[in-house]
Amino acid sequence: MLVKHRLASAFVPVKQAVTRITVRANLLKATPKTDNEERIYALGFRTGKFSVHTSRTMMLTELKTILAALPPEATKDDYFRGIIEDNLLGKTTLKARNLTAQHLAELYSLDANVCLFRVLRCLWVMEEQARPVLALLCALARDTLLRASLDRILQAQAGEHLSTADMVAWLGSQLPERFSRATITSTAQNINSTWTQAGYLFGKRNKKRTLPLVTPAAVTFGLLLAYVEGARAQRLFDSFWVNALDTPKDKIHDLAVAAFQHGWLDYRRAGDVIDIRFPNLLTFREQEILSEQT
Repeated sequence: MLVKHRLASAFVPVKQAVTRITVRANLLKATPKTDNEERIYALGFRTGKFSVHTSRTMMLTELKTILAALPPEATKDDYFRGIIEDNLLGKTTLKARNLTAQHLAELYSLDANVCLFRVLRCLWVMEEQARPVLALLCALARDTLLRASLDRILQAQAGEHLSTADMVAWLGSQLPERFSRATITSTAQNINSTWTQAGYLFGKRNKKRTLPLVTPAAVTFGLLLAYVEGARAQRLFDSFWVNALDTPKDKIHDLAVAAFQHGWLDYRRAGDVIDIRFPNLLTFREQEILSEQT
């Protein structure tokens, strides 16, 4: 049955309201001004022109290390203290420690009061193989340039070369006049490195497209992101987040059933009618607000 005792340690109630979210690859908005946009930020999604990928990748190694070093109930202050004061990531200078803490917080929040990070942290301990894709989904929700690169990745067939120049051309077509030549090249390199860390590309310099390892926990997180965004029923499986998993829909359904068996989501299907809910991952208040949106 449901494994609430395994999930409980990762739950910290979110104090902010949750509202309908619209996140798309080309959404490059200014800092939120409306109450609705403020709630989106409180939930964990980010918009705006700033991107960690102008200087870093999704920093999967650092994320793995800090999450292994600190317990699920750790606060954001605990993460910053661990990175900066205790130097748990082994950075050589104080500046590097500060920048690392800042970039990790920008990509993942590191705040257990934020729904997105709380769910990531919970699923992280449930399925080790899912971690690269879990981290990618979280970074996609919080980095607009990474979101803008998804379509180019999905266009490439398995085994197809995808160079820095290819990503430079794509970013230039999507965001004309956004970058200098030097900035767009380093950004493209960082973005391709992130997709390599996540398992969508392989190779050091001569990168080729490959298929990611998608697991029940990754499908759970993808479906949850779509659910919070406002999708229901079949639209969950047609969402940006599930499409990002680059996995056939029948396999997504099989993995969702496996997630249900683990107790990570509720999955009910009668013919073409599908009902997905997340009673063990969303707080009662979050579920209440999201149910009001349907």
